[in-house]
Amino acid sequence: MRSPTQVRHPVNETTRLDETVRLERLFDAFATFADTLVAGYDVLDLLQTLVETCHELLDVDSAGILLSNAHGKLEVVASTSEANTLVEIMQLDADAGPCLECFRTRAVVSVPDIDVGSSRWADFSATARAQGIHSVYAIPLRLRETTIGTLNIMRNERGELNQRDIRAAQALADVATIGILQERTIRDASTLRDQLQEALSSRIIIEQAKGVVAETANVSIEAAFALIRAHARSHQISLSLVARQLVTRDLRL
Repeated sequence: MRSPTQVRHPVNETTRLDETVRLERLFDAFATFADTLVAGYDVLDLLQTLVETCHELLDVDSAGILLSNAHGKLEVVASTSEANTLVEIMQLDADAGPCLECFRTRAVVSVPDIDVGSSRWADFSATARAQGIHSVYAIPLRLRETTIGTLNIMRNERGELNQRDIRAAQALADVATIGILQERTIRDASTLRDQLQEALSSRIIIEQAKGVVAETANVSIEAAFALIRAHARSHQISLSLVARQLVTRDLRL
């Protein structure tokens, strides 16, 4: 007959192996996210990868993300299950629930048992229960003073998520947040560059228009520019458009 230690040993070895594989896959996931941040990427694909990673490697049954749009309103952008999506949409419709509170307070919201204090978010609790969800953990997608959404992980079992998985989920959320904010910064910088380039290109046309007006109106270059600006302002159109019309002789001042 085997001793208790001998009986437990194979189980512990299996557990260690599973944990080793899980950690390796988590490392791979972080490496994948890091690669996307420097190579250019699709934000929606990044977020879907994030929720799928949480679902596959953490002790959760589903994961989803609410992201703030240009008007500051949350929208469902990624999810691993219809149940998760329905619960999140219900919260958006009711404008209440743990995921919205997480976004508004910029703090983690843990609901280990939706039946405890269910009157606080009655609609949320009823919808979650109907979908077989009994505990929720919401993590803000936040970097310093900027919050762009929430990562929401849901479990069919009651009980607090273990600290190991909480740390992993928070780390994954942080990486995704940095990626999204970096993408917005790059996009904004690109927009600024385009605007600057347009201004530089327009300046060439404006210089040509100044010469045209100076010659046809027999005024100085400075006076010609003053005429062009006055016309643009009085007609509420851009300087570059007025300049092009002058150069093509579609307009005379």
